Amino acid sequence: MLREFRLPDVGEGLTEAEIVKWHVAPGDSVKINQTIVEIETAKAVVELPCPYEGTVSALMVSEGQTVDVGAPIISVEDGEGGHGAGGDGADAGRKALADDMVPDVRNAAPAKEERQPVLVGYGVKTSATRRRPRKPAAPAPATSAPAAAPVVSAPPVAPVPPAPARGAAGPVQGNGSAAPVRARVLAKPPVRKLAKDLGVDLTTLTGTGPQGSITRADVEAALAAPAPVAAASRWEAGVREEHIPVRGVRKATAQAMVASAFSAPHVTEWLQIDVTETMEAVRRLRTLPEFAEVKVSPLLLVAKALITAVKRHPLANATWTGEEIVVKHYVNLGIAAATDRGLIVPNVKDADAMSLPELALALGELTERARAGKCQPAELSGGTITITNVGVFGVDAGTPILNPGEVAILAVGQIRDMPWVVDGQLAVRKVTTLALSFDHRVVDGELGSYVLRDVGAMLEDPLRMLAWS
Repeated sequence: MLREFRLPDVGEGLTEAEIVKWHVAPGDSVKINQTIVEIETAKAVVELPCPYEGTVSALMVSEGQTVDVGAPIISVEDGEGGHGAGGDGADAGRKALADDMVPDVRNAAPAKEERQPVLVGYGVKTSATRRRPRKPAAPAPATSAPAAAPVVSAPPVAPVPPAPARGAAGPVQGNGSAAPVRARVLAKPPVRKLAKDLGVDLTTLTGTGPQGSITRADVEAALAAPAPVAAASRWEAGVREEHIPVRGVRKATAQAMVASAFSAPHVTEWLQIDVTETMEAVRRLRTLPEFAEVKVSPLLLVAKALITAVKRHPLANATWTGEEIVVKHYVNLGIAAATDRGLIVPNVKDADAMSLPELALALGELTERARAGKCQPAELSGGTITITNVGVFGVDAGTPILNPGEVAILAVGQIRDMPWVVDGQLAVRKVTTLALSFDHRVVDGELGSYVLRDVGAMLEDPLRMLAWS
Protein backbone atom coordinates (compact mmCIF):
# COMPACT_ATOMS: atom_id res chain seq x y z
CA MET A 1 0.00 0.00 0.00
CA LEU A 2 1.34 3.44 -0.96
CA ARG A 3 1.17 5.94 1.88
CA GLU A 4 1.80 9.67 1.70
CA PHE A 5 3.31 11.60 4.60
CA ARG A 6 2.04 15.17 4.66
CA LEU A 7 3.96 18.04 6.28
CA PRO A 8 2.54 18.37 9.82
CA ASP A 9 2.12 21.52 11.90
CA VAL A 10 5.05 21.37 14.31
CA GLY A 11 3.46 23.87 16.67
CA GLU A 12 2.88 27.59 17.20
CA GLY A 13 0.40 27.75 14.30
CA LEU A 14 3.10 27.70 11.59
CA THR A 15 1.82 27.49 8.02
CA GLU A 16 4.91 26.52 6.02
CA ALA A 17 8.42 25.11 6.27
CA GLU A 18 11.52 24.68 4.14
CA ILE A 19 12.95 21.25 3.37
CA VAL A 20 16.55 21.48 4.62
CA LYS A 21 17.92 17.95 4.32
CA TRP A 22 16.56 14.57 3.30
CA HIS A 23 18.00 11.62 5.21
CA VAL A 24 16.49 9.03 2.87
CA ALA A 25 16.26 8.47 -0.88
CA PRO A 26 13.86 6.53 -3.13
CA GLY A 27 14.40 2.82 -2.63
CA ASP A 28 15.63 3.13 0.97
CA SER A 29 14.00 1.07 3.69
CA VAL A 30 12.56 3.08 6.58
CA LYS A 31 11.25 2.18 10.00
CA ILE A 32 8.65 3.81 12.19
CA ASN A 33 10.04 6.90 13.95
CA GLN A 34 13.23 6.91 11.85
CA THR A 35 14.35 10.46 11.07
CA ILE A 36 13.66 11.06 7.39
CA VAL A 37 13.93 14.81 6.89
CA GLU A 38 15.00 18.08 8.53
CA ILE A 39 12.74 21.09 8.03
CA GLU A 40 13.26 24.72 8.93
CA THR A 41 10.31 26.76 10.13
CA ALA A 42 10.22 30.37 11.24
CA LYS A 43 11.17 29.07 14.68
CA ALA A 44 13.81 26.36 14.35
CA VAL A 45 15.18 23.36 12.47
CA VAL A 46 13.14 20.25 13.33
CA GLU A 47 13.70 16.56 12.57
CA LEU A 48 10.60 14.73 11.37
CA PRO A 49 10.18 10.99 12.08
CA CYS A 50 8.53 8.63 9.65
CA PRO A 51 5.11 7.32 10.75
CA TYR A 52 5.33 4.27 8.44
CA GLU A 53 7.57 1.26 7.86
CA GLY A 54 8.42 0.20 4.35
CA THR A 55 10.29 1.40 1.27
CA VAL A 56 10.56 5.01 0.13
CA SER A 57 8.67 5.32 -3.14
CA ALA A 58 9.28 9.00 -3.93
CA LEU A 59 10.44 12.30 -2.47
CA MET A 60 7.79 14.79 -3.53
CA VAL A 61 9.67 17.93 -2.46
CA SER A 62 13.29 18.82 -3.15
CA GLU A 63 15.76 20.30 -0.67
CA GLY A 64 15.53 24.08 -0.40
CA GLN A 65 11.86 24.14 -1.40
CA THR A 66 9.26 25.77 0.87
CA VAL A 67 5.98 23.88 1.23
CA ASP A 68 2.70 24.51 3.02
CA VAL A 69 1.58 22.51 6.05
CA GLY A 70 -0.56 19.60 4.82
CA ALA A 71 1.25 19.18 1.50
CA PRO A 72 2.57 15.65 0.75
CA ILE A 73 6.36 15.46 0.97
CA ILE A 74 7.17 11.72 0.75
CA SER A 75 5.44 8.47 -0.21
CA VAL A 76 6.23 5.09 1.35
CA GLU A 77 5.31 1.63 0.08
CA ASP A 78 4.48 -0.33 3.24
CA GLY A 79 4.23 -3.77 1.58
CA GLU A 80 0.67 -4.39 2.80
CA GLY A 81 -2.62 -4.87 0.96
CA GLY A 82 -1.30 -6.97 -1.94
CA HIS A 83 -4.62 -7.23 -3.86
CA GLY A 84 -3.26 -5.94 -7.15
CA ALA A 85 -4.13 -2.75 -8.93
CA GLY A 86 -7.86 -3.11 -9.35
CA GLY A 87 -11.09 -4.23 -7.74
CA ASP A 88 -11.80 -4.06 -4.04
CA GLY A 89 -8.11 -4.10 -3.23
CA ALA A 90 -7.52 -0.81 -5.06
CA ASP A 91 -10.60 0.74 -3.45
CA ALA A 92 -9.40 -0.35 -0.04
CA GLY A 93 -5.98 1.09 -0.82
CA ARG A 94 -7.48 4.43 -1.82
CA LYS A 95 -9.64 4.47 1.30
CA ALA A 96 -6.65 3.73 3.51
CA LEU A 97 -4.69 6.49 1.76
CA ALA A 98 -7.54 8.92 2.39
CA ASP A 99 -7.54 7.95 6.04
CA ASP A 100 -3.85 8.85 6.21
CA MET A 101 -4.13 12.40 4.85
CA VAL A 102 -2.82 13.71 8.20
CA PRO A 103 -0.69 10.99 9.82
CA ASP A 104 -0.81 10.63 13.59
CA VAL A 105 2.90 10.89 14.38
CA ARG A 106 2.46 10.98 18.14
CA ASN A 107 0.89 7.49 18.22
CA ALA A 108 3.61 5.83 16.16
CA ALA A 109 5.44 2.99 17.93
CA PRO A 110 9.07 3.82 18.75
CA ALA A 111 11.86 2.08 16.88
CA LYS A 112 13.77 -0.24 19.18
CA GLU A 113 17.09 -0.31 17.39
CA GLU A 114 17.76 3.26 16.34
CA ARG A 115 18.09 6.70 17.81
CA GLN A 116 14.76 8.15 18.86
CA PRO A 117 14.16 11.44 17.02
CA VAL A 118 12.24 14.36 18.41
CA LEU A 119 8.51 13.75 18.10
CA VAL A 120 6.75 16.61 16.39
CA GLY A 121 5.33 19.16 18.79
CA TYR A 122 6.51 17.35 21.91
CA GLY A 123 9.87 19.01 22.57
CA VAL A 124 13.17 17.25 23.10
CA LYS A 125 13.11 13.60 24.13
CA THR A 126 15.24 12.91 27.20
CA SER A 127 17.98 10.59 25.98
CA ALA A 128 21.66 9.89 26.33
CA THR A 129 22.06 9.42 22.57
CA ARG A 130 24.21 11.72 20.51
CA ARG A 131 23.31 13.60 17.35
CA ARG A 132 24.50 11.72 14.31
CA PRO A 133 26.73 13.57 11.83
CA ARG A 134 24.96 15.19 8.90
CA LYS A 135 25.67 13.99 5.41
CA PRO A 136 27.59 16.44 3.23
CA ALA A 137 26.07 17.13 -0.19
CA ALA A 138 29.28 15.92 -1.85
CA PRO A 139 32.68 14.73 -0.63
CA ALA A 140 34.95 17.74 -0.25
CA PRO A 141 38.67 17.56 -1.09
CA ALA A 142 41.03 17.77 1.85
CA THR A 143 42.42 21.09 0.60
CA SER A 144 39.08 22.87 0.32
CA ALA A 145 38.28 25.83 2.53
CA PRO A 146 36.55 24.93 5.80
CA ALA A 147 32.91 25.79 6.22
CA ALA A 148 32.13 28.48 8.74
CA ALA A 149 30.94 27.02 12.04
CA PRO A 150 27.88 28.57 13.75
CA VAL A 151 28.79 31.05 16.44
CA VAL A 152 26.79 30.84 19.67
CA SER A 153 26.66 33.41 22.44
CA ALA A 154 28.11 31.05 24.98
CA PRO A 155 29.70 32.01 28.26
CA PRO A 156 33.51 31.76 27.90
CA VAL A 157 35.45 34.90 28.76
CA ALA A 158 37.79 34.71 25.77
CA PRO A 159 36.47 34.43 22.19
CA VAL A 160 35.77 30.83 21.23
CA PRO A 161 37.80 29.71 18.20
CA PRO A 162 35.88 28.28 15.26
CA ALA A 163 35.01 24.60 15.26
CA PRO A 164 37.59 22.44 13.47
CA ALA A 165 37.07 21.98 9.76
CA ARG A 166 35.86 18.67 8.42
CA GLY A 167 38.65 17.31 6.29
CA ALA A 168 40.74 14.19 5.96
CA ALA A 169 40.47 13.49 9.70
CA GLY A 170 36.70 13.94 9.82
CA PRO A 171 33.98 11.34 10.57
CA VAL A 172 32.71 8.72 8.15
CA GLN A 173 31.39 10.43 5.05
CA GLY A 174 27.73 10.30 4.14
CA ASN A 175 28.43 8.23 1.01
CA GLY A 176 29.70 5.38 3.19
CA SER A 177 33.42 5.83 2.55
CA ALA A 178 35.53 5.56 5.66
CA ALA A 179 37.59 8.52 6.77
CA PRO A 180 41.10 8.07 8.17
CA VAL A 181 41.19 6.99 11.80
CA ARG A 182 41.84 9.80 14.26
CA ALA A 183 44.56 9.51 16.87
CA ARG A 184 43.43 8.40 20.31
CA VAL A 185 43.37 11.25 22.81
CA LEU A 186 43.98 10.78 26.54
CA ALA A 187 41.62 12.97 28.56
CA LYS A 188 39.26 12.50 31.50
CA PRO A 189 35.50 12.74 30.88
CA PRO A 190 35.13 16.20 32.54
CA VAL A 191 37.92 17.52 30.31
CA ARG A 192 36.31 16.03 27.22
CA LYS A 193 32.99 17.65 28.16
CA LEU A 194 34.69 21.02 28.73
CA ALA A 195 36.38 20.81 25.33
CA LYS A 196 33.11 19.88 23.66
CA ASP A 197 31.25 22.77 25.31
CA LEU A 198 33.94 25.28 24.32
CA GLY A 199 34.37 23.97 20.77
CA VAL A 200 37.99 22.86 21.23
CA ASP A 201 39.28 19.90 19.16
CA LEU A 202 41.27 17.70 21.55
CA THR A 203 43.23 16.14 18.68
CA THR A 204 44.90 19.50 18.02
CA LEU A 205 46.24 19.84 21.57
CA THR A 206 49.44 18.59 23.18
CA GLY A 207 48.74 17.18 26.64
CA THR A 208 50.79 18.23 29.65
CA GLY A 209 49.28 15.73 32.09
CA PRO A 210 50.42 12.23 33.08
CA GLN A 211 51.33 10.06 30.06
CA GLY A 212 50.61 13.02 27.78
CA SER A 213 46.96 13.31 28.81
CA ILE A 214 45.12 16.57 28.14
CA THR A 215 44.14 18.58 31.20
CA ARG A 216 41.61 21.34 31.86
CA ALA A 217 44.48 23.85 31.77
CA ASP A 218 45.44 22.65 28.26
CA VAL A 219 41.87 23.26 27.02
CA GLU A 220 41.68 26.70 28.63
CA ALA A 221 45.09 27.61 27.20
CA ALA A 222 43.83 26.71 23.72
CA LEU A 223 41.04 29.26 24.12
CA ALA A 224 43.53 31.99 25.00
CA ALA A 225 45.59 31.27 21.86
CA PRO A 226 44.86 33.34 18.72
CA ALA A 227 42.37 31.76 16.33
CA PRO A 228 44.10 30.04 13.39
CA VAL A 229 43.99 31.78 10.03
CA ALA A 230 42.03 29.92 7.36
CA ALA A 231 44.26 27.94 5.03
CA ALA A 232 42.51 29.29 1.96
CA SER A 233 40.43 32.32 1.14
CA ARG A 234 36.67 31.93 1.44
CA TRP A 235 36.27 34.06 -1.67
CA GLU A 236 36.00 32.02 -4.83
CA ALA A 237 37.77 33.21 -7.93
CA GLY A 238 35.44 34.93 -10.35
CA VAL A 239 32.54 35.23 -7.87
CA ARG A 240 31.91 38.91 -7.08
CA GLU A 241 28.59 38.62 -5.23
CA GLU A 242 26.77 36.06 -3.11
CA HIS A 243 22.98 36.03 -2.78
CA ILE A 244 21.58 34.55 0.43
CA PRO A 245 17.82 33.92 0.49
CA VAL A 246 16.05 35.52 3.46
CA ARG A 247 13.74 32.82 4.79
CA GLY A 248 13.09 30.58 7.75
CA VAL A 249 14.69 31.64 11.04
CA ARG A 250 16.56 34.57 9.49
CA LYS A 251 13.39 36.03 7.95
CA ALA A 252 11.40 35.63 11.16
CA THR A 253 14.21 37.20 13.19
CA ALA A 254 14.45 40.20 10.86
CA GLN A 255 10.72 40.82 11.06
CA ALA A 256 10.71 40.49 14.85
CA MET A 257 13.67 42.86 15.31
CA VAL A 258 12.13 45.53 13.06
CA ALA A 259 8.81 45.23 14.88
CA SER A 260 10.53 45.48 18.27
CA ALA A 261 12.82 48.39 17.35
CA PHE A 262 9.99 50.50 15.94
CA SER A 263 7.21 49.63 18.38
CA ALA A 264 8.88 49.61 21.81
CA PRO A 265 10.62 52.82 22.99
CA HIS A 266 14.07 51.50 23.84
CA VAL A 267 16.28 52.97 26.56
CA THR A 268 19.77 51.62 27.27
CA GLU A 269 21.81 52.17 30.42
CA TRP A 270 25.44 51.17 31.00
CA LEU A 271 27.40 50.04 34.04
CA GLN A 272 31.09 49.11 34.25
CA ILE A 273 31.88 46.82 37.16
CA ASP A 274 34.73 44.94 38.83
CA VAL A 275 34.00 41.20 38.54
CA THR A 276 37.20 39.91 40.12
CA GLU A 277 35.22 38.25 42.93
CA THR A 278 32.84 36.68 40.44
CA MET A 279 35.75 35.15 38.52
CA GLU A 280 37.13 33.76 41.78
CA ALA A 281 33.70 32.35 42.63
CA VAL A 282 33.55 30.66 39.22
CA ARG A 283 36.97 29.09 39.83
CA ARG A 284 35.88 27.74 43.21
CA LEU A 285 32.56 26.42 41.89
CA ARG A 286 34.42 24.37 39.29
CA THR A 287 36.16 22.46 42.08
CA LEU A 288 32.91 21.42 43.79
CA PRO A 289 31.58 17.90 43.13
CA GLU A 290 28.10 19.29 42.38
CA PHE A 291 29.54 20.97 39.27
CA ALA A 292 31.89 18.19 38.17
CA GLU A 293 29.86 17.26 35.09
CA VAL A 294 28.46 20.67 34.16
CA LYS A 295 29.90 23.81 32.65
CA VAL A 296 30.58 26.66 35.07
CA SER A 297 31.23 30.04 33.47
CA PRO A 298 30.69 33.71 34.34
CA LEU A 299 27.40 33.54 32.41
CA LEU A 300 26.01 31.22 35.10
CA LEU A 301 26.44 33.87 37.81
CA VAL A 302 25.23 36.63 35.46
CA ALA A 303 22.07 34.59 34.89
CA LYS A 304 21.59 34.00 38.61
CA ALA A 305 22.11 37.70 39.33
CA LEU A 306 19.55 38.78 36.72
CA ILE A 307 16.99 36.26 38.00
CA THR A 308 17.48 37.56 41.54
CA ALA A 309 17.21 41.19 40.38
CA VAL A 310 13.91 40.71 38.56
CA LYS A 311 12.47 38.88 41.55
CA ARG A 312 13.29 42.03 43.54
CA HIS A 313 11.83 44.22 40.76
CA PRO A 314 9.07 42.11 39.09
CA LEU A 315 7.94 44.83 36.66
CA ALA A 316 11.13 44.23 34.64
CA ASN A 317 9.88 40.69 33.97
CA ALA A 318 6.66 41.59 32.19
CA THR A 319 4.87 41.96 28.85
CA TRP A 320 3.18 45.01 27.34
CA THR A 321 -0.04 44.05 25.52
CA GLY A 322 -1.33 47.52 24.75
CA GLU A 323 -4.30 47.04 27.04
CA GLU A 324 -2.45 45.90 30.15
CA ILE A 325 0.93 45.03 31.63
CA VAL A 326 1.28 41.33 32.41
CA VAL A 327 3.81 40.77 35.21
CA LYS A 328 5.32 37.27 35.15
CA HIS A 329 6.05 35.71 38.55
CA TYR A 330 8.32 33.15 36.91
CA VAL A 331 11.46 33.58 34.80
CA ASN A 332 11.86 31.91 31.41
CA LEU A 333 15.43 33.07 30.84
CA GLY A 334 16.36 33.65 27.20
CA ILE A 335 19.94 33.29 25.94
CA ALA A 336 20.55 35.01 22.58
CA ALA A 337 22.54 32.82 20.19
CA ALA A 338 23.94 33.70 16.77
CA THR A 339 23.84 30.76 14.36
CA ASP A 340 24.47 30.37 10.63
CA ARG A 341 20.69 30.40 10.18
CA GLY A 342 20.23 33.66 12.05
CA LEU A 343 19.73 34.89 15.59
CA ILE A 344 17.68 32.70 17.89
CA VAL A 345 16.72 33.19 21.53
CA PRO A 346 15.90 29.85 23.22
CA ASN A 347 14.95 30.08 26.87
CA VAL A 348 15.27 28.05 30.06
CA LYS A 349 11.79 27.47 31.45
CA ASP A 350 11.23 28.36 35.13
CA ALA A 351 14.89 29.24 35.62
CA ASP A 352 14.00 30.98 38.89
CA ALA A 353 12.97 27.64 40.45
CA MET A 354 16.33 25.96 39.71
CA SER A 355 19.29 25.44 41.99
CA LEU A 356 22.64 26.72 40.75
CA PRO A 357 23.81 23.27 39.51
CA GLU A 358 20.45 22.75 37.78
CA LEU A 359 20.71 26.15 36.12
CA ALA A 360 24.27 25.38 34.97
CA LEU A 361 23.11 22.09 33.43
CA ALA A 362 20.11 23.73 31.73
CA LEU A 363 22.25 26.52 30.25
CA GLY A 364 24.80 24.00 28.97
CA GLU A 365 22.16 21.83 27.31
CA LEU A 366 20.43 24.86 25.80
CA THR A 367 23.72 26.12 24.35
CA GLU A 368 24.47 22.66 22.94
CA ARG A 369 21.09 22.46 21.17
CA ALA A 370 21.43 26.01 19.84
CA ARG A 371 24.90 25.20 18.51
CA ALA A 372 23.53 22.09 16.77
CA GLY A 373 20.49 23.97 15.42
CA LYS A 374 18.13 21.61 17.24
CA CYS A 375 16.16 23.95 19.49
CA GLN A 376 12.46 23.14 19.34
CA PRO A 377 9.71 25.75 18.75
CA ALA A 378 8.58 25.46 22.39
CA GLU A 379 12.07 26.48 23.54
CA LEU A 380 11.99 29.57 21.34
CA SER A 381 8.74 31.00 22.69
CA GLY A 382 7.46 32.14 26.06
CA GLY A 383 10.62 33.93 27.20
CA THR A 384 10.28 36.66 29.84
CA ILE A 385 13.74 38.31 29.89
CA THR A 386 16.95 37.78 27.91
CA ILE A 387 20.74 37.84 28.23
CA THR A 388 22.98 38.42 25.22
CA ASN A 389 26.65 37.66 25.72
CA VAL A 390 28.56 39.87 23.26
CA GLY A 391 31.76 39.38 25.25
CA VAL A 392 32.48 36.10 23.43
CA PHE A 393 33.13 38.17 20.30
CA GLY A 394 35.68 40.37 22.06
CA VAL A 395 33.22 43.26 22.34
CA ASP A 396 32.96 45.50 25.41
CA ALA A 397 29.22 46.24 25.20
CA GLY A 398 26.30 47.04 22.91
CA THR A 399 22.75 48.35 22.77
CA PRO A 400 20.63 45.19 22.47
CA ILE A 401 17.18 45.20 20.89
CA LEU A 402 14.38 43.76 22.99
CA ASN A 403 13.18 40.26 22.23
CA PRO A 404 9.52 40.74 21.16
CA GLY A 405 7.12 40.32 24.08
CA GLU A 406 9.74 41.18 26.70
CA VAL A 407 10.52 44.51 28.36
CA ALA A 408 14.21 44.08 29.26
CA ILE A 409 17.40 42.54 27.87
CA LEU A 410 20.88 42.48 29.42
CA ALA A 411 24.08 42.60 27.32
CA VAL A 412 27.32 41.35 28.90
CA GLY A 413 30.66 42.50 27.48
CA GLN A 414 34.05 40.83 27.53
CA ILE A 415 35.85 40.43 30.84
CA ARG A 416 39.39 41.80 30.72
CA ASP A 417 42.16 43.16 32.91
CA MET A 418 41.88 46.89 33.54
CA PRO A 419 43.28 49.41 36.02
CA TRP A 420 40.81 49.92 38.88
CA VAL A 421 40.85 51.86 42.13
CA VAL A 422 40.51 49.54 45.15
CA ASP A 423 40.57 51.08 48.64
CA GLY A 424 42.23 54.17 47.27
CA GLN A 425 44.98 52.23 45.49
CA LEU A 426 45.35 51.53 41.79
CA ALA A 427 45.17 47.79 40.97
CA VAL A 428 44.65 45.50 37.99
CA ARG A 429 41.18 43.93 38.20
CA LYS A 430 38.79 41.88 36.08
CA VAL A 431 36.31 44.36 34.60
CA THR A 432 33.27 44.09 32.35
CA THR A 433 30.51 46.37 31.07
CA LEU A 434 26.80 45.65 31.44
CA ALA A 435 24.17 47.26 29.20
CA LEU A 436 20.46 47.00 30.02
CA SER A 437 17.89 47.91 27.36
CA PHE A 438 14.29 48.26 28.48
CA ASP A 439 10.85 49.22 27.21
CA HIS A 440 10.15 52.70 28.59
CA ARG A 441 6.38 52.08 28.46
CA VAL A 442 6.81 49.59 31.32
CA VAL A 443 10.23 50.22 32.85
CA ASP A 444 11.11 53.83 33.60
CA GLY A 445 14.63 55.12 34.22
CA GLU A 446 14.42 54.63 37.96
CA LEU A 447 13.35 51.00 37.79
CA GLY A 448 15.82 50.21 35.01
CA SER A 449 18.63 51.76 37.07
CA TYR A 450 17.67 49.70 40.11
CA VAL A 451 17.72 46.45 38.12
CA LEU A 452 21.09 47.23 36.53
CA ARG A 453 22.54 48.40 39.84
CA ASP A 454 21.44 45.21 41.60
CA VAL A 455 22.90 42.95 38.90
CA GLY A 456 26.18 44.85 39.09
CA ALA A 457 26.27 44.73 42.89
CA MET A 458 25.78 40.94 42.92
CA LEU A 459 28.52 40.40 40.34
CA GLU A 460 30.93 42.62 42.29
CA ASP A 461 30.13 40.70 45.46
CA PRO A 462 28.53 37.28 44.74
CA LEU A 463 27.61 36.87 48.44
CA ARG A 464 24.81 39.39 47.81
CA MET A 465 23.07 36.71 45.74
CA LEU A 466 22.71 34.66 48.90
CA ALA A 467 21.47 37.65 50.87
CA TRP A 468 18.94 38.70 48.23
CA SER A 469 17.78 35.29 46.97
